[in-house]
Amino acid sequence: MHAKLPHPFDDATRITAGDSSWQGHTSDDYWAFVGPFGGATAATILRALIEHPQAAGDPLALTVNYCAPIAKGPFDLDIRLVKANRSSQHWSVELSQGGGEVATLATAVFAERRPSWEHKVAQYPDAKPFEQTLPFPTISASWANQYEFRFVEGEMRIGPPQVELASTYSKIWISDREPRRLDMLSLMSMSDAFFGRIFHARRELVPFGTVSLTTYFHTDSEELAAEGITRVLATADSKIMHKSYADQNAELWSPNGRLLATTTQIAYFKA
Repeated sequence: MHAKLPHPFDDATRITAGDSSWQGHTSDDYWAFVGPFGGATAATILRALIEHPQAAGDPLALTVNYCAPIAKGPFDLDIRLVKANRSSQHWSVELSQGGGEVATLATAVFAERRPSWEHKVAQYPDAKPFEQTLPFPTISASWANQYEFRFVEGEMRIGPPQVELASTYSKIWISDREPRRLDMLSLMSMSDAFFGRIFHARRELVPFGTVSLTTYFHTDSEELAAEGITRVLATADSKIMHKSYADQNAELWSPNGRLLATTTQIAYFKA
């Protein structure tokens, strides 16, 4: 029998442990137009933190600042535990290549999540079931083809410019094209797996790139494993596009109706 190959996502986010410096490698499978898919980069950083021998608790928040382009090939992760107490840890991670300047700067918070009073304000979005929605066609960016997108509402449509701008809101099922059980790493990556809101509004592709991404986790690894899911229902929208920068905010829900993560980012565009 042939040995089962690792999932493309696990291969793309693979890291080699060191003392303070860990190593990763970009993946052609998760390549965007001019660099690696930011969600895969963020997930690689998160993997290094989760597997770090000093890590305690579960990811609570991860902020990734994409400072400069990442070239194809190996990269180093300089990991530092900045502060720790009985319930939380604060981490700093710098990604660089070939001893050069920092290309990506990340900060993370890990926390021990304990039972507490709850108040769930957000409502699970109404949506047509996954099986009743059609997959979005493949596109030229390889990273996007690692996912299956099924738009319930607000599908991206590229075409002739229109006088009236289209909505920036989307409701969408997201899953790995090659099925994979959802964990904290894939949840992190999927929090960046949205087409630029400006593409939706203008119905055209323009130069675009995430500058800063923050994801907040509302579940822990044990709860997420108990969900036993391979997809999320997500909503994404934008509030403002102004002087070359645009925001994006999104929610990621389990099919069982649990809010798993919320995320926000600021992105550069040229239009």
